Order: sequence, then structure tokens, then C-alpha cells
Amino acid sequence: MIASGSAPSITIRPARADDADRLAELVNCAEEGMLLYLSGKLASAGKSGEHTGPDEGSSLLGNASIIEVDGKAVGCLIGYEIPDRPEPMAEYMPIVFAPVQELANLAPSTWCVSVLAVLPDYRGNGLGSQLLRVAEENGRRCGKRGMSAIVSDTNIGARCVFERCGYRETARREMVKEGWTNPGREWILLTKPL
Repeated sequence: MIASGSAPSITIRPARADDADRLAELVNCAEEGMLLYLSGKLASAGKSGEHTGPDEGSSLLGNASIIEVDGKAVGCLIGYEIPDRPEPMAEYMPIVFAPVQELANLAPSTWCVSVLAVLPDYRGNGLGSQLLRVAEENGRRCGKRGMSAIVSDTNIGARCVFERCGYRETARREMVKEGWTNPGREWILLTKPL
């Protein structure tokens, strides 16, 4: 928690190997338990080493930025480039990812914010907005036309952060849960031109 009246030291840096546990906690928080659900599902099928997300080929650490407050990792940003011509959906993709991939394919030539997470005690201090500025720098550096993000319709906090930073709703798809417990009903694609 950031104490009122004090000026905390805030830094944003690339993720390191020793951030793995905190990064997993933040990703699970941002993805509302989907990561744990899919990990368990793949492990029970004997496929724990397979990559399942729409940002295939990326590792969490390689694409992650960490935000620290007074030396403590309290948030993260993970994203990936969506090409000018998105690839068709892979046959092995779990069905719960299909609507997310459909939405990502509607945002060609964008830098997609796949995870934006801040620990609950540190929310409301502008840390998410700072991470989104880093995301936009990444998008510009990659020569993208815009930014994109996909959020649950019940994740009001995340939507507010994105909308304050200029993102607007572009499309929706119904969630496919297949045993995953989540209060949401739809995924929402948010985009922003650069």
C-alpha cells in the first residue's frame, strides 16, 4: 500500500527470473483464474509443456515489465504484437481461448496488452496507467498502428483504466467456460490508435 503524504520510489523494469512467482500471481489475478484452470486441465491431459495462449511463442518473462513501489514488485504488463495479417486459429487451441483469439484477430497491426495487473492494495495510485504508457512505447517501437486489450465484461476496474487512457470498445464475444468458473459473460475488445 502506498502511504499518503509520502513520495514512494516507483520504477518499471523488465521482468527477471526471480520475478517468476510474483508474475504468476499477477497473471492469475489479471486472468481471473484462467491460467490455473488451463494449467490443471493440461496437466491432467499430460500436456503441461504445451503453450496454449493467443500470444504463442512468447514467454511470460520475455514479454513482461514489472512495476515496483519502494523496491517491491506490485504490478506487471505483458503484451505481444498482433501481425498485420493474423494467423488462423490453431487446431490445438483450448476452446476457452477461441473467442479471445477471434477478438485479437479483429485488431491487426496492434500491440496487445494481454496482462495488466496491479496488486489490490496498490490499485488507485496510477500504476496501471504508467504501465499502459510503457505498452504504448512498445507499440510505437514495433511500428504498430494502435493498441488493443481484451477484458471480461465484469472487470470494471481494468476497463476504467483502459478507458481513462483512451481505449474504446470495438467488439464483444461470448465467453466459453468449459468448466472455468468466472462471473463474466463476454470478452470485450478495447482498441486505441497510436
